[in-house]
Amino acid sequence: MALPLDDAAKRAIDVHARLLIAWNAAINLTALREPEQIARNHVLDSLLAVPVLAARGPRSILDLGSGGGFPGLPLAAAMPVDRVALVDSIGKKARFLEVAAAAVHTAMEEPGAPAPEITAIAERSEDLADDADHREAFDLVVARAVGSVAEVAELGLPLTAIDGHVAMWKRDAGDGALKEELADAARITQAAGGGPARVVALAAAQRVGLEGHCLVVVEKLRPTPDRYPRPASERRRPK
Repeated sequence: MALPLDDAAKRAIDVHARLLIAWNAAINLTALREPEQIARNHVLDSLLAVPVLAARGPRSILDLGSGGGFPGLPLAAAMPVDRVALVDSIGKKARFLEVAAAAVHTAMEEPGAPAPEITAIAERSEDLADDADHREAFDLVVARAVGSVAEVAELGLPLTAIDGHVAMWKRDAGDGALKEELADAARITQAAGGGPARVVALAAAQRVGLEGHCLVVVEKLRPTPDRYPRPASERRRPK
């Protein structure tokens, strides 16, 4: 991947993966069980985006529906950020995230090189967007395996600062499905203050066995109107 990682970042990624494997025996954090599967499909998939996202210079990241801590914890380890928030509304996952966040922070601490603040938040993203401390407070909002482009944009843009970005991990199978998702999301993305959703290729994806994996990135251009995000029942209502 040609991605430089210092020793602190490597320790943090290692301790996160080991915790995930240990906790996964009792709590269903991921369907993947083998270390190689976790390394490729979770860790590497998260890290593929680092060159693209780091180029935008974010200092704060919010990970929507973080689950087992991907992509938020690998990004915390690999990018020069100050603050990372891991959000999951499921209590047992939020408990894991709290433990993993503390372990990653400790693994990254070095004299003269403070580790980023990493917090776990057991909240629905809709409720978080109503909190003045979190609304439009993050430079980068990320989501991996959470929902459609339209849904992630509506949930993520209210939490994103002006000139910040929402980034979604997607796979382009070449069958037109991703293009259709982008078209379906255009109206709500604009209404929630975002620019057009763009597909960004990830150069190393094929080399690490993740062919077709890409990012969908939306820039936050304007303040999000108070009515967004809408309740889940309204977001998912048939058009």
